Amino acid sequence: MTLAIRDDVPLAPLTTLELGGHARHFADATDDAAIAEALRWADARHLPILILGGGSNMVIADRGWDGLVVRIATRGRRFEADGGAVTLTAAAGEPWDDVVAETVARDLAGLECLSGIPGLVGATPIQNVGAYGQEVADTIRSVTVLERGSARVVELPADACGFGYRDSAFKRAHADGRDRHVVLAVTFALRPGGAPTLRYRELAEAVGAAPRPTLAETRATVLALRRRKSMVIADGDPNRRSVGSFFMNPIVSAAQADDVAARAVARGAIAAAADMPRWPAPGGAVKLSAGWLIERAGIRKGHRRGAVGVSTAHALALVHHGGGSTAALLELAREVGDAVHAQFAMTLLPEPTMIGIGWPPPRT
Repeated sequence: MTLAIRDDVPLAPLTTLELGGHARHFADATDDAAIAEALRWADARHLPILILGGGSNMVIADRGWDGLVVRIATRGRRFEADGGAVTLTAAAGEPWDDVVAETVARDLAGLECLSGIPGLVGATPIQNVGAYGQEVADTIRSVTVLERGSARVVELPADACGFGYRDSAFKRAHADGRDRHVVLAVTFALRPGGAPTLRYRELAEAVGAAPRPTLAETRATVLALRRRKSMVIADGDPNRRSVGSFFMNPIVSAAQADDVAARAVARGAIAAAADMPRWPAPGGAVKLSAGWLIERAGIRKGHRRGAVGVSTAHALALVHHGGGSTAALLELAREVGDAVHAQFAMTLLPEPTMIGIGWPPPRT
């Protein structure tokens, strides 16, 4: 096999933000052997490696990537009966929403609330992608990876992946500069004929009072909700250049949540502490709404700073209107984060992966 390496390739067109500089070297990998060859090529030249999927959850520095970018373009899906479940093994390069659509068409429950999320299958375990009361950790049985050092292909069970809220051992390793694995495929355990997951209030209310909503009805409702929030990429949508939710919902102690509520009452943002949205999280913790905090800190939908701004449809999404820079987007993100910290003593953390970018603490 001869790997085709291109030089000085612009990365902005390969991301949903349409921001970022050039890759010094670039390769498309259409099978697992090509991925392994690309890693060997870069290692032999002591070059850093960036694995690129759909570019939907990535913010790339204006200076680009001074190494090799490997774009994953593998394909393949396999469904197998496994006792009372059906397993789906999907290659890392499979478009995520296409996979969700097929599981719903086959009447397999477990991924229906994750409809409309852009990107590829390989990114889902890294981020522990979630929405509307589901996350992929609920159904992932294993993740097949290529070990960077040994070039061995290993199947990691779900409990070895360190899943947390929008987090995983893969994501933490990347943040620490200790990337060890490249995701090759993901295996999900799905429920034939299972009921949709309707634990998220907004979705449950939108589905309506049907005695047994179908997976197809649930998927259609999720897509409609996402479209209203400009969370489905669509030509002509002024909010289309984004990474979806830019900030994670804070997970805090009950005492911290009470403090935030008290601050909101003192500011006149709410009449009573009970008016603040909050949800139980594992270990007695509390999940707060980042979007709610942003708006109550005085940052409104449609807020704009030149070529970048806050989505007109959802305060949690930062958008690029064209002709901007990553630096400008990050300055806006910092403005938003500083406002929330100043009003509520809460530090917002970014949800997308930062490439060549250090995330600063709030300015005080």
